[in-house]
Amino acid sequence: MTAIHAAVAALPDCPPGGLREATSQEFLELMRWDPQIRLLHIPRGHPQFSAPDCLIEGCDKMVYYAHQRGLCVGCMHRWQGSGQGFEEFTATAKRLWRAIGEVDCEVPQCARAGKGRTTPLCSAHLYQQQRIFKVSLEEFVRLPSTRPLETLGPCYVVACYRQRQSLAGYCSGHKTRRAALIRAGKWDGEEDLWRRTTSAISQSGVISLRGLPDRVVDEILYGLQERVREGVMQKDYILRPFCDWVRAQQVASLTELELGTARRAQGDLARGILKHLGWFGLSPETERHKDIWAGVAFGTDGNIYFDKISQPWLREAAKVWTLDDLPQRRTKHVRSIVQAHINSVVQLSVSLRINRPDGGNDVRSVFRDDVVLFLHRLVLLTEREEMSPSAHVRVIRSLKQLLARMRTLGLTQPGQPLHGLCDSFAFRPEDVPDEPEDSEAGRDLPPEVMAQLCEHLDSLGAKGAPEIRTTVELIIDTGRRPDEICRLPYDCLERDGDGKPVLVYDNHKSARKARRLPISGATAAVIIAQQERTRARFPNTPVHQLKLLPTTLANSTGTKPLRSEWVTTRHRSWVDSLPEFLVPTVVEVDGRPVTKMLPFDKAKIFLYAYRHSYAQRHADAGVLPDALRALMDHRQLSTTQQYYRVNEQRKREAVDRVTTMQFDRHGNRVWRQAQLVLDSEHARRAIGEVQVPYGLCTEPTNVAAGGHDCPVRFRCVGCSHFRTDVSYLPDLEAYLADLLRGRERLAAFAADSWAKAEAMPSDEEITRVRRLVKRVRDDLEDLTDEDKIQIKEAVTVVRRTRRVVSLGLPRIGPPEALRPGRPTG
Repeated sequence: MTAIHAAVAALPDCPPGGLREATSQEFLELMRWDPQIRLLHIPRGHPQFSAPDCLIEGCDKMVYYAHQRGLCVGCMHRWQGSGQGFEEFTATAKRLWRAIGEVDCEVPQCARAGKGRTTPLCSAHLYQQQRIFKVSLEEFVRLPSTRPLETLGPCYVVACYRQRQSLAGYCSGHKTRRAALIRAGKWDGEEDLWRRTTSAISQSGVISLRGLPDRVVDEILYGLQERVREGVMQKDYILRPFCDWVRAQQVASLTELELGTARRAQGDLARGILKHLGWFGLSPETERHKDIWAGVAFGTDGNIYFDKISQPWLREAAKVWTLDDLPQRRTKHVRSIVQAHINSVVQLSVSLRINRPDGGNDVRSVFRDDVVLFLHRLVLLTEREEMSPSAHVRVIRSLKQLLARMRTLGLTQPGQPLHGLCDSFAFRPEDVPDEPEDSEAGRDLPPEVMAQLCEHLDSLGAKGAPEIRTTVELIIDTGRRPDEICRLPYDCLERDGDGKPVLVYDNHKSARKARRLPISGATAAVIIAQQERTRARFPNTPVHQLKLLPTTLANSTGTKPLRSEWVTTRHRSWVDSLPEFLVPTVVEVDGRPVTKMLPFDKAKIFLYAYRHSYAQRHADAGVLPDALRALMDHRQLSTTQQYYRVNEQRKREAVDRVTTMQFDRHGNRVWRQAQLVLDSEHARRAIGEVQVPYGLCTEPTNVAAGGHDCPVRFRCVGCSHFRTDVSYLPDLEAYLADLLRGRERLAAFAADSWAKAEAMPSDEEITRVRRLVKRVRDDLEDLTDEDKIQIKEAVTVVRRTRRVVSLGLPRIGPPEALRPGRPTG
C-alpha cells in the first residue's frame, strides 16, 4: 500500500456519505449526473473539459493538442493513411459513424434501439423489413402489420447503458465483442466476470460509472470536483479508460488500486484523486495529535514529520511549538522552514537516546550535562564532515530559540510536556559557535557573465515559451524574487505622476502588498508585450483575474501563474546549453599575479543570483544604502548589506593594490613600501583613519569624531593629514568639476563681496586638485595593460565596500547597462 493509500485508508471520517455531501449540486448538474443512470456527460464549452471540435464536418470529437492540426485522433490517423494533402482531406473526408451512442428504432413507439445511423431499425424490425417484406424503409414503417415492440431490457454488461438487441442478453456492440473473443480463442468461459469487468461501448462525451461500487463512484465524483477547482484539464479520453481500469480491478475503494498496473495517464489521474481524498476531512484539530501532519490542514504543502523524535515529551513539545509557529510564517516555504527546526530537535533526540540509560524518555532526568554532550557530538560530526559548519551553527541556534520559546509557551507548567524539565537544560549564548568564514564574494554574477546571458536571451524563448524569457528578463531588470515575478497580476504596470513606468507587485515573503518599483521604459515594453500575448490567449477572462505570466498547465482561464520551480528548471536547462562563460581571473604564475580568461562555474548562475546582481550593480554605482534598501524592499538595512558584501580576503587584496598607488595632498607617492607594513595598514584602515569625500583623513580628533570635526572645514587638499588613492579618482574628478562650475556661477551671482569671497574656490585649491588628478592619471597610464586590469578590479571591490560620504558633491551616475538598449536598473 502506498503512502497516499495509507493516508486515505486511515481517515476516520471518509465514508461515502461524507464524500457525497461534499460534492456540490452545481458540479453534479454540470456533469448531468443522474445517480440512477450513472453516466458522466462531458460539458461542451467548459474550459477544463472541452476543446475545439475536429475540422471534419459532422465529427464531434475534440482536439486537445496543437500537433494534431485540428483533427481528432481518429481523423488524424485516417488522414495519415489516406495519401491526400491536408486541405484535400479536410474538404472531402466524412465523419466516422462510431461512438455515436444508440439511435431509436424508426418504427413509431418502438421501445428498442436501432442498429445504427444507416439502419435505424431494431434487429427484429430490420429482419422483417429485409427478409420478409423486402420493401424500403419508408414503406416498411407505413405497413399496417408493422407494430412497435417492447424493450428486451438493458445489456447484461454492468457498465453498459444500452439495450439488448436479442434474447442472448447483450447489446449489438457487446454481442460482437464477445463473439470476437470466442473466435480468437480468448474466451475463458467466465461469463459473469466478463459482464462485471468489461467496459461500456464508447460514446463521444459520455463516461460510464455503472458497475462501480457506491464508494468508488463517490470518490471519483468528489476527486473530479476538486481537480476542477484546481484548474486541471479533464480529458474524456483519459477519464473513460480510467473508469474502465478501476472497474476491471473490482476494488471497493480507490485506495485498493494497484497503481503499478496503470498506464501513465491513468496513474496520474488516480494519484490526483487520491491526493484530494487524503485531504478530505482534514483539519488542524485532527492532525495535531498525529506524528505526521498533512501540511494541507495548515495551509501548506507536503507533510510535517515528528516521528523521528523518540522521546514523547520532546515530540509533544515540538508539536506545540509548531502549532504556535505556523500561523506566524507567511513565506512560500513555510513547511521546509518549520521542518528544518524540527530536524534540529531530531538531532537532540538522537543524542539523548544514545546518552541516557532510559533513552531520554524521562523529562526529569535530563540536565546540562546532556546539552554539553550534544554539543560535543555536533563538533565530532562536523570534524568528520558528516555535518557542514553552517549546519552546526544552524542546529544550535535553532534549539536555543526553540527551547526558550517552549518555556515562554508555558510547556514547563504542570500538565504540560516539559513539566519537570531542569532549568539548566538549555543552550547558552556561548554555546553557539561563530559563523564559518564565507569564502564567496556574494552571490552576484560578474558583469561579463551578465552581459553574455543577456546576449543569449533570444535562445531562451526560441522553443515556443515566450513566458520563460519574459520571466527571466524581468527578474534581471527588476531584481525581484522569482516568485514575485511569476505571480505578477496582468495589470502590474502603472505610471507615476511624471508618466514614468512603475511595476506594482506583492512582496509575498514579507506579506506586503502593492509595492511600487520604478522601472525603465525598456522593461515596461517587455511587460506590455507579455500583456498582449496573455490577452490574446485568454480574451474572455476579466483583466482583474488574469496573471501576467499564466502557466500552460491546468490553466484554461489564465488565472494560475507560472510556478517558480518550473521556471528554475527551464532556466537551468538553458544555462547548461549555453557556451562556456569566460571571465577575467587573477592567477599566480611564477610568483606574479596574472589575469587570465577562465571558465565561470555555471552552477552559480541561478535565478536568485540575478537579485544579488541587481543589488550589486546599484551598490557599485554609488546608490546610498538607505535608497538601496528601499529598492530591495527590505525592512532592515542589515538585510540589504548581505546582497553586496565583499569578503575580507578580496577586500584585503584590493586594499593591497590600491594602496600601492597612494598620494599625499601634493600628489607625491607615499606608499612605495606598502607590502612591508601591510598588516599595520589594514589595522589603520579599521581604527586610525576616517573617510572624507575624496580620500582619507588621519587627523586624530577628526577620526575620533567620525569625520565630523575637521579643523580646516574639509579643505582636505591643503591638509597634511589627507591622503588619497586611485580608488578615489572618480570623486576627485567630480570635485574638480564642481569647483570649476562653482567659480563660474559665483562670478555672475548677485551677492555681497565678502560672501562671494568666502564661497569662491581658491586658485590654489583648484590647482592642487587638478595636479592631484593629473598625477593619479599619469601613474595609471604608466602601468601595463595587465596591471591596469588588476587595479580596475581592485578599485571596484574597494568602492563596493566603502561607506558613502556626501558633502553636497556630485553623485555617481546610475549603474552601467548590461548591454546596449537594456535598462540599467
